[in-house]
Amino acid sequence: MDQVNLDKAEWRKSTASGDNGQCVEVATNLPGIVAVRDSKDPQGPTLVFTRGEWRAFLKGADQGEFDI
Repeated sequence: MDQVNLDKAEWRKSTASGDNGQCVEVATNLPGIVAVRDSKDPQGPTLVFTRGEWRAFLKGADQGEFDI
């Protein structure tokens, strides 16, 4: 995927994450993509997914596909 401008990203994290800083933030307000970053390093790398990829990930997580 080409370079994506994340300047208008509205980052959010789960309310269940608390204040310990051990969580990810997600931006779903950008056209056609979902961006994910580490809340401890907001200026660090960001993962970018298509909406279809993100839906597939959430479905897999919901179905326990990634449980260890």
